[in-house]
Amino acid sequence: MADSINTSKQYLPDGLGPDDLLDMYRTMVLSRTLDERVWLLNRQGKAAIAASAQGHEAAQIATVRALDPSQDHFLIYYRQFTVMLGLGTTPVELLSGFLAKEGEPMSAARQFPLHGAHPRVDLFSFSNVVATQLPHAVGVALADKMRNSTAVTTVFFGDGAASQGDTHEAMNFAGVHRLPVIFLCENNRYAISVPLHKQMPVDSVASRASAYGFPGVSIDGTDMLGVYEAVSAAAARARAGDGPTLVEVNVERLLPHTTDDDHTRYRPEDDIAGMKLRDPLEITRDMLVSRGLLTLEQDAALRSAALKTVNEATDTVDAMPYPTVDTMYDHLFAEGGAR
Repeated sequence: MADSINTSKQYLPDGLGPDDLLDMYRTMVLSRTLDERVWLLNRQGKAAIAASAQGHEAAQIATVRALDPSQDHFLIYYRQFTVMLGLGTTPVELLSGFLAKEGEPMSAARQFPLHGAHPRVDLFSFSNVVATQLPHAVGVALADKMRNSTAVTTVFFGDGAASQGDTHEAMNFAGVHRLPVIFLCENNRYAISVPLHKQMPVDSVASRASAYGFPGVSIDGTDMLGVYEAVSAAAARARAGDGPTLVEVNVERLLPHTTDDDHTRYRPEDDIAGMKLRDPLEITRDMLVSRGLLTLEQDAALRSAALKTVNEATDTVDAMPYPTVDTMYDHLFAEGGAR
C-alpha cells in the first residue's frame, strides 16, 4: 500500500465498498489469465504479436472504477487489456482480434490486434503509433468543454510516449485552455529497451506538469486504492473546471515489450528478479486477504473461474472463420457509393 493513504483494514476511499474491491480484483485476474493465453497463442503461431499488460492491472482497473464510463471518455494505447475488460470488452472480442477472426469489432480483423475503435464501449480509435492519442484526447476534452459537459477524458500513455512532441503539445494546449482531461502515464521504466534515465533528465514524469500549469501526481501503480484516490481527485478537479492533472502510476512491465522482444538483453538480472516482488495481482490479493475479504481457497476458485472463461473464449474464437477475400473492400466505401 502507498504511504499516502490510510492503510487500516477498515479504510476504503469514497465510492468503493468491499464488493467493489473483489470485483476489481476479479477483473485483474481475468485480464492476467487472458494475457497469458494470448502469449501462449503467439508461441503456437496463432497470434501474430502482443504487448502484455501484466504488471499494469491494478492501475488500469482502479482508473476505470474512479471514473464514470457512462459519460467519461477513455483514449488508450496497445497495452490496455484490463482497461478494455473493465469497460465491457469481452474475452471473445479481444481474442478475435489477436487471431484475426471474422466479426472482430475494432477493425474487422484488418489491423494489428488492439487497433481500431470500439463504439459499443466508447473506445476511440487507437494504435501502436506512440503518443498520437494525447492530442486526440485534448480535442475530445475541448469539445466537452465547449458543450458545457461534465465529462472527463482520460488518456493513457507510457513513459516512452512522455518524450514525444505530441505529448508536449497536448499538455501545453490542455493547460492553456484548462481542459477536463487526465493524463495517465503508466511508467514501467522502459520505452521498449531504453531505461528511464536515458529517456529524460528528470526522475519522474509527473514533475513535468508544473511546466504546463497544472498538478502532477506520482503514485505506486501496484496500489489499487492509491490509484483510485489519485484519479478520483483528478476527475473531481476536472469536473469543477480547474483543468488537467498528470497522474503518473509507477508500475512494472513483467514481460518483454512485446512477444517479439527479449528483455534479458537489456534488463539486468536483479531488475527482472526484483520486479516480480511488485506483481499487482499478488499485492492486491494479499491486501484483500488481510482485510478478511478473500481467502486463499476463494482466490483459487476465482482464478479457476477465470481460466474456464478464457478456455471457453479460446474455443469459441478458434472455431470462428477468417474474413473472406470478398470482404476486402468492406467499410471503405459507402454502400452504393462511387468507387
